[in-house]
Amino acid sequence: MLHRHPFLSLLTLLYLGFVGLVTLTPGNEQPDYAGLAGRVLARLERYPDLEPLTSRLSVERIEFLANIGLFVPLGVFLLLLVGTRLWFVALAAGIVLTSMIERVQSEIPGRVPDPRDVAANSIGMFLGIAVAMVLTLPATLRRRRERAQRA
Repeated sequence: MLHRHPFLSLLTLLYLGFVGLVTLTPGNEQPDYAGLAGRVLARLERYPDLEPLTSRLSVERIEFLANIGLFVPLGVFLLLLVGTRLWFVALAAGIVLTSMIERVQSEIPGRVPDPRDVAANSIGMFLGIAVAMVLTLPATLRRRRERAQRA
């Protein structure tokens, strides 16, 4: 798998490194993500047209959505590596990965593991896998037609 897709494998490993940097950096060495989310929310609240959106947002919800977004690309990459027939392997790998991240966070100073993060990250993995399946559907159908014609 890795030798057949060297560029995708490298891209996946680089993105895993980024995820590790974001999720496993000690608390005192990481950016103030909650403060950033608060500033973004305050900026959005300045626009009256966005009131229906901003009235439902909070720093906690922005963080939850950011966790989902962080794992969407990983779901895409893993599905492309294992193939659409093994989508459940990509999802299981993502859930195991996010569970391990939360477990390791309990040992890192300033980091607090949160079961909601596992849920958000797993949702992100699932969405990434779904996006990749939709994007690869035309090629999958074409290959099935070609196999059926050869048979």
